[in-house]
Amino acid sequence: MTNSETGETQTSRNTANSQDSAQDLVAQVETGARVPEGLPKRLILTVAFLWSAFQVWIASPLPFILGFGIFNSTQARSIHLAFAIFLAFLSFPGMLSSARGYPIYSSLFGLGGLVTLVYAAMEFLGGDGQRAVIFGATGLTALLVCLGSFRPAPLSRIPLLDWVLALLAVASVLYLFVFYEQLTQRPGAPILSDLVVSGIGMVLLLEASRRSLGPALTSIAVVFLIYAFAGPYMPDMIAHGGASFSRMASQQWLTQEGVFGIALGVSTSFVFLFVLFGSMLDKAGAGNYFIQVAFAFLGHMRGGPAKAAVVSSGMTGIISGSSIANTVTTGTFTIPLMKRVGYKPEQAGAIEVSSSVNGQIMPPVMGAAAFLMIEYVGIPYIQIIKHAFLPAVITYVALLYIVHLEALKMGLQGLPKRKPTTLMGTLVRVGITVTSLIILSGLVYYGIGWIKVVAGEASLIVILLLVLAAYLALLWQASRVPELHLDDPNSPILQLPEAGPTVKSGLYFLLPVVILIWCLMIERLSPGLSAFYAVAFMIFILLTQRPILAVYRQAGSVGRAAWAGVEDLAAGFVAGARNMVGIAVATATAGIIVGVVAQTGLSQVLAGVVETVSGGNLMVMLILTAVLCLVLGMGLPTTANYIVVATIMAPVIVELGPQNGLVVPLIAVHLFVFYFGIMADVTPPVGLASFAAAAISRGDPIKTGFQAFYYSLRTVILPFIFIFNTQLLLIGVDSITHVVVVAVTAQIAMLIFAAATQGFFVTRSRIWESALLLLAALMIFRPGLFLDQFTEAYLPQPPTELMEIVEEAPPNSYLRMEVEGLNDMGDEVTKTIMLNLGQPMETPGERLSTNTGLHVSTAGDQVRIDRVTQGSEASDFNIGFGFTVTSVQLPNPDRPPGEIMLVPALLLVGGIWLLQRRRRPAEERPTAHAEA
Repeated sequence: MTNSETGETQTSRNTANSQDSAQDLVAQVETGARVPEGLPKRLILTVAFLWSAFQVWIASPLPFILGFGIFNSTQARSIHLAFAIFLAFLSFPGMLSSARGYPIYSSLFGLGGLVTLVYAAMEFLGGDGQRAVIFGATGLTALLVCLGSFRPAPLSRIPLLDWVLALLAVASVLYLFVFYEQLTQRPGAPILSDLVVSGIGMVLLLEASRRSLGPALTSIAVVFLIYAFAGPYMPDMIAHGGASFSRMASQQWLTQEGVFGIALGVSTSFVFLFVLFGSMLDKAGAGNYFIQVAFAFLGHMRGGPAKAAVVSSGMTGIISGSSIANTVTTGTFTIPLMKRVGYKPEQAGAIEVSSSVNGQIMPPVMGAAAFLMIEYVGIPYIQIIKHAFLPAVITYVALLYIVHLEALKMGLQGLPKRKPTTLMGTLVRVGITVTSLIILSGLVYYGIGWIKVVAGEASLIVILLLVLAAYLALLWQASRVPELHLDDPNSPILQLPEAGPTVKSGLYFLLPVVILIWCLMIERLSPGLSAFYAVAFMIFILLTQRPILAVYRQAGSVGRAAWAGVEDLAAGFVAGARNMVGIAVATATAGIIVGVVAQTGLSQVLAGVVETVSGGNLMVMLILTAVLCLVLGMGLPTTANYIVVATIMAPVIVELGPQNGLVVPLIAVHLFVFYFGIMADVTPPVGLASFAAAAISRGDPIKTGFQAFYYSLRTVILPFIFIFNTQLLLIGVDSITHVVVVAVTAQIAMLIFAAATQGFFVTRSRIWESALLLLAALMIFRPGLFLDQFTEAYLPQPPTELMEIVEEAPPNSYLRMEVEGLNDMGDEVTKTIMLNLGQPMETPGERLSTNTGLHVSTAGDQVRIDRVTQGSEASDFNIGFGFTVTSVQLPNPDRPPGEIMLVPALLLVGGIWLLQRRRRPAEERPTAHAEA
């Protein structure tokens, strides 16, 4: 064997080992590191399968059609969490041999257990037997947890103690299901068994969270619980009246205001189905298909593997609820290829991390946070997607540009194509494809509308037959081309797949995605029902694609192919459930934080702290909030991450912003904290996605994290931009032409910003050139900053015109008005707020009260707020009875459009382009392509 062959073999072995390490990390974080054999393994797989089957059942219309298996929200949440917590204790060991710091947490559980037992003994001696039983049961449970997590646990078997903890946890959770009727008859008056179960359940939930998610979320939840109990002993600034164990246990465990609250409800109703949908698509082969398509179209370009990594991670992110799993799924193939064409290990890992984490901000799923936003913001799902779409797209296109600039800096090339093509030929094919898709979309949209008119009640059957015909036709087309197989990214010669055959081989994977988007956005069905129809179609695909392809290709046994389809379906169900364990436990644990914040009024306290520290400076306040979101988000999955930052930090901006000149709708605030929360997956020292990428690239994880953060500066700056320029969220954009103008100008600004931060435009930029590019980007991104020096953006109208303005406002437009009154601290405050008016109704008063929660009355020239509906958008701004409307603000019709700033910005950019163009020939040009 030659030295080169030996080196290639060694490289392949190293890469294989690194990929195994990355997969191990994903297993530890996502599905559990424990891999038992025999009966325990079969039990875990069976429970996971049954969990998926249960979720599909309750999401379907069948229970209501058959009148069987109908569960109310509390019962469904209880069963959902019971499955999750059982799998958490069986799949995740108490402590890994490689874990650091876990003995500290085990010791804390043990210490807490001992202290609780001592307190129980004191209560017993004091004659209070009931409290002694409650605290004794809680303390013993904490000691059992300590024993089960103090030493490294075996990964090949499940210790007896873990079985005990799992069964205890399930019993505590299902207590709400079994005794639901009795609990509803004694709200706020728990009996002894209620409190015993609550104490045991809370301890075991915290342990399940520590095992499946690491210590971060558990630590935050424990700190909040301590704060709830120790309120009277806290410093004056954050002190409160405190809470008894009975009150806290009752709220956190026995009601829907804590563990079993909104967050777990969204996990039960929506999130599980979308995670299951993604897992089933992956098992069907869609993940491989997305990667191959990206490489077929982009792999030949300069730095092609990096561009393909961005696109494939974006497509995978659409259906993925985890940035870490996304990193490993696509990174296993893309990172070695990026290294091959010349990217350094840290660069290759950072590009994959940046694109995978950005997958969490991509509609329609947004790491499952989109469905939580429905509850927290109170606007329809279609509006969430509308507001989140443009920022996600422009940041992905900017990442493509960044990797292109990196390739230019290093003189990198792409991978060889099987057949050389001309630029003109490529453009023609792309044009034909795009035109065909537009025509096809129009035919589908108007065709289905026509079918509904003509076929009437039979339209559903007609549409299903047409979908079936399309599926069979696309499968026939797939059978005419070779099956897709990933090449070895470390092989000495790797040729890119041909675009045409690659696209044809999996077009049928797009059908369930189209069904999902159609149900969500056209039919306006609920997210849960839409996901159910998409999952139902995926079940059909998994069961039929193999046997139908076998018939079409006349190769292999149809019976064996059909059985393989059954195995794929079972594997998809199991994978979906196991991927949900951490998310379900996280949403339940995050419910503890939500409950404490609601019980103690902590958001008001934090607002006061941030206001004091920032000195009332708006930018300092936002930066401080962003940093706190990064800290709070460290080590948390996307869903738990959003719950925590939305509960703790969003109210801070909502409270302080309107008092300090920041006028934004609630969705902008929630997207702001959401963006910075998910950046914690990138940012050292905890950035788990960076560690996963470094395990594949064999690079330094901390350097990978910092490099990924550098590439992600465009994502960091974007929330600050749309907070001040809500047109980026398509708010105030009322026509297709306006949408196109906003999208194009925003994309230009983001590309200019990327060039400035990367220090490369036509050639390497000088510092003053980068500074001018940043100025040009700011002109386009926030034109109001410059226009405000000459003209007012809004003109105040008398409050008595409120109803007239509400009546004339277009659908889903925003009402901007100034209100004043006393806040919760008794101080006189003036706020300018924006509320989504939603759809028009019979009267403007009904529209205002139903869609925003505001109930007002007019007395002379005064408009008073009589009441604010609890949980409405208006209630989040902390206004209510006693506030008055001082003005309603309408856009200034004489103000020049913000797009006018595009002219000086482009002149500035053009000047820099000319300077760099002239300078470029005198500098060293990028040389040939480097081999990794």
